[in-house]
Amino acid sequence: MTSHILVIDDDPVQRRLLTNMIERLGHVAHLADNGRSGLELLERKGGMINVILLDLLMPEMNGHGFLEALAERGVDTPVIVQTGQGGIETVVHAMQAGAFDFLVKPVSPERLSVAIGNALKMASRDGKVKTSRRPRGGAVGFDDVVSASPAMIRVIDLARRAAQSNIPIVLEGESGVGKEMVARAIQSASDRVGKPFVTVNCGAIPHNLVESILFGHEKGAFTGATEKHTGKFVDADGGTLFLDEIGDLPLEVQVKLLRAVQQGEIETIGARHPQKVNVRLISATNKDLINEVREGRFREDLYYRLNVFPITIPALRRRKEDIPVLVRSFVERFAAEQRLNQPLAVSSGALALLTAYDWPGNIRQLENAIFRAVVLAEGNELTVKDFPQIATQIPGYVVSDRAGFSWGEAGPERAAAGEAASSVYPDFASAAKSMETETSGDPRMENAIASVDEGGDVRKLAEVEEELIRFALKFYRGQMSQVARKLGIGRSTLYRKLKDYGIDPDNPLREAA
Repeated sequence: MTSHILVIDDDPVQRRLLTNMIERLGHVAHLADNGRSGLELLERKGGMINVILLDLLMPEMNGHGFLEALAERGVDTPVIVQTGQGGIETVVHAMQAGAFDFLVKPVSPERLSVAIGNALKMASRDGKVKTSRRPRGGAVGFDDVVSASPAMIRVIDLARRAAQSNIPIVLEGESGVGKEMVARAIQSASDRVGKPFVTVNCGAIPHNLVESILFGHEKGAFTGATEKHTGKFVDADGGTLFLDEIGDLPLEVQVKLLRAVQQGEIETIGARHPQKVNVRLISATNKDLINEVREGRFREDLYYRLNVFPITIPALRRRKEDIPVLVRSFVERFAAEQRLNQPLAVSSGALALLTAYDWPGNIRQLENAIFRAVVLAEGNELTVKDFPQIATQIPGYVVSDRAGFSWGEAGPERAAAGEAASSVYPDFASAAKSMETETSGDPRMENAIASVDEGGDVRKLAEVEEELIRFALKFYRGQMSQVARKLGIGRSTLYRKLKDYGIDPDNPLREAA
């Protein structure tokens, strides 16, 4: 179905590129060169526009001004913002103002297609609670892998290709990123669809039982073996065996696994002859397997047998574009499972909060947070007050009884006594303007940090480090997690260095009291 997309961008080259991509997707593009022109066009076209694609940095009226104008007019057309900076502060500010999704320039056709598709789905909702697309633990296909980031789109493309053969696959990534879901999608897209999919968590099995659980045992094979056990390889015969946390497999079991991979047969404990099995093997790990090989904890020959087709799934903090999409998907699913009588929305402030958080537990942690919020929801919209645990883990924020979320004393903006905060996040645009004023005329804050002093001597390392930390605090607007990550140090180390150098995180250019 053809939809109408309003593109608001002051760059004529960018407008032309976006128009070309939009038309290739089968939609109609309407163009405006700034926010004010976009508002005028929106008023003329009435309800024709389905989605708005908005640049943030423009003359006359920028993207933030446009979003504020939309809110004043009560326009609920989904807005996808574009940013060339990629800073999470800019994104969070736009999402708090009501943006539906965001794109980081340069935008790929695949990413644009996903963003527009998701926005159109949201715009076309009829207000009824939809049934869950699939029950938990049911069959999973690639269409069930919710994603909007280029990194995950590449992962899905690789997984689709791997599904067309029996090539051994290793899924790499932190715990909770969705490795098992990708493995199940590979099974569903292969010629083994409908066959057994057997999961084994190698790190959760006692070492003395791993061999028996994987390969089975005969009755009487060892003390306590009162019955015959077939083993997971036999259970998965004809289908797929998913070995999660393969790096935790004991060395003695790795030898037998190598034989199973090489020759397609297993040795059941106590059996006289090996047994042939036809199993597609998909392994997963949150460890660096090549480092495990160097340390002697993983066999090198097995590593090269398993690691034929490695696929690395990025952590959620590396693909924040996925957070709004995942949040809406989880809310929709859990609302259906809880049989709510009305649709459950997510406020822009809550989306901004969830996008700002780094999610060390990845998708699993996000899913659990949404599940809890849906179960405890009292109205028809989830707000920042429904995620108090997340709010307390972001430096500079505290939960407020009246507003639900506000700056704490450690934050760069302190609310007046007794005054409830009206915003989840500070005015980043004002902070940027303030930064320009404070640093104007200071050559150290331009493009580089000086390597030599006025006398021509190389500066002390501590001086350069202190200056870099001050610059990073200003550049990332005091977001401690991001500052630490960009500097390549832990947050505790960052706080220690702030204390050592006497740096006030609220005013990095001024000495701490």
